[in-house]
Amino acid sequence: MKITDVRLRAVKNENELKLKAYADVTFDECFVIHGLKIIDGQKGMFVAMPSRKMPDGEYKDIAHPITPELRKEITNSVIARYNEMDLEEEAVEAVEE
Repeated sequence: MKITDVRLRAVKNENELKLKAYADVTFDECFVIHGLKIIDGQKGMFVAMPSRKMPDGEYKDIAHPITPELRKEITNSVIARYNEMDLEEEAVEAVEE
């Protein structure tokens, strides 16, 4: 299974300092997972899988990779796309100034 597309929606809410963006990841141009989160944590950026709050207050992932290799591939692809988006925004801001 190959990642064929990563789409991001930046979070521009000042109350959400750690949440940087939401991501949708497409596999083999035929399966998509919506709602991954890019979070700036204490140990750097990481990708949180989509989750749902359970009645006991605990959060459970509703979709997640089974292998560490796939989790790493998803994380690397999503964070690389986020870094590209940051560079694109910086370039636009530089042109506007």
